[in-house]
Amino acid sequence: FGPGEIQQHGFARNVNWTVKSMTDTTVELEMAPSDYTKEMWDKQFLCTFTVELGADQLSTKMNVDNKGDEAFDFQAALHSYFTVSALDQLEIAGSFEGKEFLNKMAGDDGAGEMQTEDRAAITIGEEYDRVYMGVNDPVLKDSGTGKSLAVLNTAGYEDTVLWSPFGNEGMGYNNFVCVESVKFDAVTLEGGASWTGDMALKPGAL
Repeated sequence: FGPGEIQQHGFARNVNWTVKSMTDTTVELEMAPSDYTKEMWDKQFLCTFTVELGADQLSTKMNVDNKGDEAFDFQAALHSYFTVSALDQLEIAGSFEGKEFLNKMAGDDGAGEMQTEDRAAITIGEEYDRVYMGVNDPVLKDSGTGKSLAVLNTAGYEDTVLWSPFGNEGMGYNNFVCVESVKFDAVTLEGGASWTGDMALKPGAL
């Protein structure tokens, strides 16, 4: 949840989630309001996050429920960091070509600049912090390992964030990339309503 009046990236990553159930291949986590969250965002919500390890993919489901009568707005993003052999061996395919994106590294006022992508596949050779609107089908292709990883967003997540601290040796920039499943435009959730975000990771070969 966030940002806006809430801290950057929201508070969901900073709280202890409750383990509601667990098996050998699944876990269900729950986040409910606490004194900590109410100080920032006094809404009646319930958020559950389920992970399931299947035979050929890892599936996740996020549910956000409005337990109150008053509508509230929220954004959702999964900050997924993926190991790569090297950035110069990586390309990220998907429906990027012709799509608008917010380049947070551009512009003079710190708010970023809207630009249009002219590439069908993304390669990273500079610092990245970009929100690609309407792109929710990224596929990481690593020629160094001969493997691919498809990010399957089948509900809720409509956009993709690409982030890389390119050149930052201290962060080990050359061996990872952040490809986030995102609902960038705020969701207005009426009282009693719910929202679901489904994302799965499916590995393959090039």
